[in-house]
Amino acid sequence: MKKILTLSVLCSFFLLIGQVSFASFVQDQETVEATESMQEMEQTVAEEPQSVGFTQELKNRFIEGGPGFMGIVLACLILGLAIAIERIIYLNFATTNTDKLTSDVEEALKSGGVNAAKEVCKNTPGPVASIFFQGLDRAGEGVESAEKAVVAYGGVQMGQLEKNVSWISLFIALAPMLGFMGTVIGMIQAFDKIQAAGDMQPSLVAGGIKVALLTTVFGLIVAIILQIFYNYIVSKIDSIVNDMEDASITLIDILVSHKK
Repeated sequence: MKKILTLSVLCSFFLLIGQVSFASFVQDQETVEATESMQEMEQTVAEEPQSVGFTQELKNRFIEGGPGFMGIVLACLILGLAIAIERIIYLNFATTNTDKLTSDVEEALKSGGVNAAKEVCKNTPGPVASIFFQGLDRAGEGVESAEKAVVAYGGVQMGQLEKNVSWISLFIALAPMLGFMGTVIGMIQAFDKIQAAGDMQPSLVAGGIKVALLTTVFGLIVAIILQIFYNYIVSKIDSIVNDMEDASITLIDILVSHKK
């Protein structure tokens, strides 16, 4: 009987030790897992700023620059882009296949006379067709009158092509100027803080200097963007003007040959 009791006590003792050891092992595992989870979370948090995209970074920097000069620089960008897009659309519609138009006008003159050629010009969009129409309209008064009409109306069409382009060049010059002005004002404010504190502390002026430099950066970005659009528009206008001049010379030659 005593042996049975002793055996039961020993079994209970070892069972209790096993439960305690298992519980301790489980607790240790949970602690390790919690520690690893915290480390992963800290690593994720540490990596989050590095994963910020360029657009978000640009937005954050824009907000840091302050609403004053940044708002004016943004207005320059919006207005400049609006004018540039309008000009690009207009110039694309103004582009004409001058070779086809010249061929159609010449065939119409041979088959139906001046009125048929004028009808072809009416149905063709673009400044070249408008110049052709004015030249044909004065063809009855002589080749010299037709040539004068082509030259005069060519100047009118060139003015239409260059309409509002000067505003884009204004915004290109204005944006960096506003940025530099914001930088100068920010530097003045930084020195005012130094004077008020009576001590040269980097933390006192670092924020103001950073904001001041951000205005210059965004002013230059706006100028670069608008400059790209401006150069494209100018090259497009030059191309259309060259087509107008070549087509005008060809029209006068056609009228001269038609009079003969």
